[in-house]
Amino acid sequence: MGFGQAVSTCFSKYATFSGRARRSEFWWFALFQFIVLAIAAGLDNGFHTTFGNGIPYGWVYTVVALVLVIPSIAVTIRRLHDTGRSGWWWLLAFVCGIGAIIVLIFCFLDGTPGPNQYGPSPKAA
Repeated sequence: MGFGQAVSTCFSKYATFSGRARRSEFWWFALFQFIVLAIAAGLDNGFHTTFGNGIPYGWVYTVVALVLVIPSIAVTIRRLHDTGRSGWWWLLAFVCGIGAIIVLIFCFLDGTPGPNQYGPSPKAA
């Protein structure tokens, strides 16, 4: 799955928390988010719409981040499903600093081959 296909898949499954997502879908969308949020922060700085007090982002960044938060959560949960884990593991990222690292490691792992309890393998599709 390429960059454009991954981004379009994530937006077409905007709030779909069921099913599975390949590593490429997850990581291409993560790269897309990074680029878009960096551009939004740059626009905020360029147009002087930052919130001030040393905060490097403002309204543009906030709106873009709010648009991207749901598909980001959805693709992460689908990625966890691909590794055979429940989407509830995503909440581990909020428990402590090490929790986010554990979820990140899960996202690096290869998916379970063949179908699992969350659906057919996305590699076969």
